[in-house]
Amino acid sequence: MPGLFNSIHVNNVLSVVVFLVLWVVLCECAHIFVMLLRREPLLGWAVGPFGVTLMVLHEPSLFYIWLDVLCPALVSGSVLYVGLFTSLSPMVIPDYPLLKLVVLTCGLFVTSSSNLISALRDVHYPLWGEARVLRTIQILQSTWARIHFTSFGHSYVRSHFGSNPAELLQALSL
Repeated sequence: MPGLFNSIHVNNVLSVVVFLVLWVVLCECAHIFVMLLRREPLLGWAVGPFGVTLMVLHEPSLFYIWLDVLCPALVSGSVLYVGLFTSLSPMVIPDYPLLKLVVLTCGLFVTSSSNLISALRDVHYPLWGEARVLRTIQILQSTWARIHFTSFGHSYVRSHFGSNPAELLQALSL
C-alpha cells in the first residue's frame, strides 16, 4: 500500500461536499424515522449542531433503543460504501479491502458513536416522565439547540410543571 494517499483523487470538490451533507442528512433521517416508529406522543423537537432531537415522554423499549443505534449505522455504512467505493463515487479510491474496512469503520464511528452512548445511557440509567424531559432539555440547552414544543408539549409542561415552556427553559438555563 505504498503511495496510498497519492492514489486518491478527487474528481469534483462540490460533489464530495454534497456527498458528505447527504450522508449526514440520511443518517439523521434514519434516526428520526426510528423515533417516529415508536408512535408516542411528541412533546417537542430540537434542532442543534448535533442534528435533530425528538422529545418523547416514555422510556423506549430495549428493542427501540438498539434499533435506534443499528438503523442509522446501517444507513451510514450503505451510503458510505455506495458513495465511495462504486462508480457513483465523486473520488477515485484504490480498491484495497483494508482501506474499505478502515473508511467504513471510521464513518460508522463518526455517525453512530453518539447514538451508541445514548443507548448505553438509556439501558444502564433509564429515565421516564418528568426526569427524562428535564434531562433531555438540559442536554439540548448545553449544545445551544433550538427547542420547539408541540401543543401536547405545551399542555404537558403546563400540567406537570405549572408553567409555560418559555419559563421552563429559562428556569433550566440558570
